[in-house]
Amino acid sequence: MTAAIHDTQAVDSGLLGSLLTDDTFWPAETQSLSETGLSDSFVEGLILKSVLSIGTLSGRNLSEYIGLPFKVIDPMLDVMRTRKLIAHVRPAPFNDYYYSLTELGQDRAQAQLRQCSYVGPAPVPLSDYVLSVEAQSAGLDPVTQDQLRQALSGISYQQDLLDCLGPAINSNSGLFLFGEPGNGKTTIARCLTQCLGQEIWIPHAILDDGNLVKLQDDVFHHPAPVPETHAKILKAQEWDRRWLRIQRPTVMVGGELIMDNLEVRHDPRSNICEAPLQMKSNCGCLLIDDFGRQQIEPAALLNRWIVPLESRYDYLTLPTGKKIQVPFEQLVIFSTNLEPEDLVDEAFLRRIPYKIPATDPTEEEFHFLFQMYCKKFSCEYRRDVVNYLLETHYRACGRAMRRCHPRDLLLQIRNYCRYNELPMELLIEYFDAVVETYFAMVLKTSSN
Repeated sequence: MTAAIHDTQAVDSGLLGSLLTDDTFWPAETQSLSETGLSDSFVEGLILKSVLSIGTLSGRNLSEYIGLPFKVIDPMLDVMRTRKLIAHVRPAPFNDYYYSLTELGQDRAQAQLRQCSYVGPAPVPLSDYVLSVEAQSAGLDPVTQDQLRQALSGISYQQDLLDCLGPAINSNSGLFLFGEPGNGKTTIARCLTQCLGQEIWIPHAILDDGNLVKLQDDVFHHPAPVPETHAKILKAQEWDRRWLRIQRPTVMVGGELIMDNLEVRHDPRSNICEAPLQMKSNCGCLLIDDFGRQQIEPAALLNRWIVPLESRYDYLTLPTGKKIQVPFEQLVIFSTNLEPEDLVDEAFLRRIPYKIPATDPTEEEFHFLFQMYCKKFSCEYRRDVVNYLLETHYRACGRAMRRCHPRDLLLQIRNYCRYNELPMELLIEYFDAVVETYFAMVLKTSSN
């Protein structure tokens, strides 16, 4: 098994390295083809497609490209050369050779591409992926108040919000963040993943029943360095290059979400499957932003997840019709401007145990936000001018404060000053000039 440590020395090194790097899972390098969980024919096809796509490759370059150790593929290269699928081009350093395809090899590679056009790091078996998620999600330490404060240090919040968010994160289940637009629900949700700490390992792709499912996604999965401490301890021992170390993912989707995004998507031309969003967010955070504004009905979306949220497992259907069980291990956050009870029924609300309001800021917090953003805009903060803004453009017309207003109004002032070739300052007349255009739509919306 790829994720296991295979001999006594490796076990000791693996455990010691894991303790020093806080890893709850370490993909040890495979020692033989049987340990990869892949068939000879699959790896042979991947080698042929790789040489066809890239051109002449040394055995070690090929090993690095497909993520399998040179000692595993070297005997296969000898066999493929004997069968006249590949040929030596010239010697390479360290008792290696450069290889190219023969005419027979090119025909075989083209046939393999027609069956499945995937080229890249070799996949791991589904069972190895399931074990990795279970290990890395179970290894999460409880979030403390100090950790949560650190994660939210770049934004403004009230202590009540902190006291609600902490237990919700430690539940590792789901929560509703609701409240008026502009109060930082999306920003809060993005910050929460930082509390989960430590990087994780994911495979580039997964193979099950002949179906290749691509998991790694550059949009959501950001590479993280492999700890040097571990590498020094293990010396020659390497990790399985079919796995990638990443920051814990935050997968955010909004109004563009459709049901197809929650199922395995199969491209019949390439015969490659794409993992659904919830699978890409495992061991991280899944944020459904602006919930209730999607093209699909909220009830349909929630019904799709009502079982996974309770059982922590999801069931997906592969192109062959086979159903597979995969972990559903992430913090699920529904961010909405609407009241939760207006969107879903009581049965689903029970499965989302935490409903946390993102309230309007207090006046003192409003001042703090202006102070914070004035520093970012290199502008002197003036309390008297902000007091004028509050009295004239908020209290006098009954306008509610939102956490986004200080940033947005300062952006408006900066643009106004640039156009008029004026220095950026906090002046009463500047606020009077920008308030009318900024709040025109807000007033119209609030009157409905």
